[in-house]
Amino acid sequence: MPSNTLSRVLCVDDDLDACEMLSLLLKSQRIDVTCAQSAAEAWPLINGENFDLYLLDAWLPLLDGFEFCRQIREFDSNTPILFYSGAAYDADKRKGIAAGANAYVTKPDVEGLIETIGDLMAKAKPDHVAPRWVGNQRRPAENWLSVPFFGVETASD
Repeated sequence: MPSNTLSRVLCVDDDLDACEMLSLLLKSQRIDVTCAQSAAEAWPLINGENFDLYLLDAWLPLLDGFEFCRQIREFDSNTPILFYSGAAYDADKRKGIAAGANAYVTKPDVEGLIETIGDLMAKAKPDHVAPRWVGNQRRPAENWLSVPFFGVETASD
């Protein structure tokens, strides 16, 4: 990782254009971005690397972002999870927070996204980096169907 990079984010979004846009946007904020297009593609990255934040879309192939968020929380209870999704209904936002996300920003609110990422990373405690692996190493179910899924909603402290 380049020395001028402050943080690492894993972005999980099945839209390749969205991944590229988010990667460019966050790199301009000195954030190193790794992209995956499904939960299955993200798991080896989560198992093998440390990230400062997980950025999820609600609509993912085979395993929706909400269930993926639940599984990440079983594995890693400390790293912030942020949904950045086109699913803009209040019910979607509540579902994301209930699944274990720290915040939910709806596309295309780029300013809200940058602000929320900064807030979440500032609140994350550096001493939680090492002990974040808490659960068993579950993998996403192969038979889950994608559930289609943009305002900011944060979890209560």
